[in-house]
Amino acid sequence: MALEGIISLFLIISVGVYASKKNIITKEINKGLTDLLLNISLPFLIISYFNLKFSDEIKTNIIICTLYSGITLVVAIIISKLLLKPLKKEDKYIIQFSNVFSNCGFMGFPIIEGLYGKEGLVYASIFNVLFTIFMWTYGVGLFTGGINKKNVKKVFANPSIVAVFIGIIIMVFGIEIPSIIMKPIEMVGGITSALSMIIVGVILSNVNFKEYMKDISLYYGVFLKLLVVPIIVYLIMAALPGPTKVMKIIVLLHAMPTAAMLPIFAESFNKDKEYASVLLFMSTLFCVVTFPVVLLIVGQ
Repeated sequence: MALEGIISLFLIISVGVYASKKNIITKEINKGLTDLLLNISLPFLIISYFNLKFSDEIKTNIIICTLYSGITLVVAIIISKLLLKPLKKEDKYIIQFSNVFSNCGFMGFPIIEGLYGKEGLVYASIFNVLFTIFMWTYGVGLFTGGINKKNVKKVFANPSIVAVFIGIIIMVFGIEIPSIIMKPIEMVGGITSALSMIIVGVILSNVNFKEYMKDISLYYGVFLKLLVVPIIVYLIMAALPGPTKVMKIIVLLHAMPTAAMLPIFAESFNKDKEYASVLLFMSTLFCVVTFPVVLLIVGQ
């Protein structure tokens, strides 16, 4: 399942590379696609995540999943900061983002569903809620120099954060959205994963890989992301009380490759999008080896 997800990612990325090489998607068009993703398709996808129905027997598990997802994201932030201190690199905040935020949606959801069924997908969706809140606050802060009074309003006015609040209201109050409205939301949101990979492919098509392959920080960042952070999260989860299934799912979601939003944020905030794209590419590639190791440690 993991291998299938990774191959799918690379195939969609190759579409972006091809479209760029054939000048079908220019830099200007790619910027427009990025804006489309950030302002329309991603917010719609987030709202669709909250359209959940669950029985009373798993409500307690959902509460625990919410709490532990938040704890592990904070843990990932702290671990990464400590382990990145020796790294003398100006834009190591890109690796920090990579270590905290994984590809828990496009790659994580189908793998978790394959391992744990629909119930597992509910817990993965709850993790994604916390993930989204952290990404659009702490994650954005990494690229903008921190969440301060000046940009707090911008962050919370962001369409994705607005979508999170709308989604929370829908879930907490059990609001039934008519299918005539929900279906278009899901359809538009459904293009997000493929669109993000195409955008990454366009960015990668202009990258000088030989230059980046000599950068040791990339390999160190991938090692932290795919093995160190997930294993430390696992050790913390093993020491806490709670449903084993929920805890395993949280660990496995942390073990996914870097979030596809990394190079998209880099492009949006005019940072080193090439470095971010190569980091995403390498973490996805090496995940073929590391994910089975983490799965073996965690146990199914």
